[in-house]
Amino acid sequence: MDFFQSQHSLSVMEWGLRAVIAYFFLVIVVKVLGQRAISQLRLLDLVMALVIGNIIAHPLSDEGLGLKGSIVTTTVLVVLYLISLFSILKWPAVRRLVNSKPITIVQNGEIIYKGLNKARISIDVLLEELREKKVEDVKKVALALWEANGSISFFLDPKYEPITPAFLHRKTDPFEMPKTIIKEGKVDKKELENLQKDEKWVNAQLKSFYQTEIDNVLLATLDGKGTLKVFLYH
Repeated sequence: MDFFQSQHSLSVMEWGLRAVIAYFFLVIVVKVLGQRAISQLRLLDLVMALVIGNIIAHPLSDEGLGLKGSIVTTTVLVVLYLISLFSILKWPAVRRLVNSKPITIVQNGEIIYKGLNKARISIDVLLEELREKKVEDVKKVALALWEANGSISFFLDPKYEPITPAFLHRKTDPFEMPKTIIKEGKVDKKELENLQKDEKWVNAQLKSFYQTEIDNVLLATLDGKGTLKVFLYH
């Protein structure tokens, strides 16, 4: 167990053992900290981000440290990470151990206090997340789940859902992403060709409807219906 202590030099095997122990220790630590600490990263991703950043940074800032240890340690950690991912995909038991199940924090308009405690979040955090989703009343929420990546999934009660064309049985045109034809005063000639338009047409449209020139356009898009939308520099 000498590799636990400070050493003048370590063998490749000792560096590798240090990496293995550090990896599993950090997985346990992050698991204990809870989902709020993980934020938008999955548990294993957060562990790798924390460890590898420090491993690579130390030899670059301390002339007394060589690169050999960092390279060996990083290699071992990457192998462990890939093995962990494979295990998560192959064995459900490992998946359940690493990726926590969603925690119910709101159900049928009622806040589940036990769920908040289990997720380790406060009422303030819940209300903040509701505001970000533009939900002003908890009573409108049929179900809210605290996910493994630290985010909250909200499902509104059907009577509070926005009315959509599908609800009214109305036909709609298929979605089509508008094409960017001008960006920061420069024309995308290739995109214009695909739309069977040219620069003369663009100039004519700008002068006719916006009384401006291409150089003054921050962004211009054209959709499948031929609608030109222009955003000028301000």
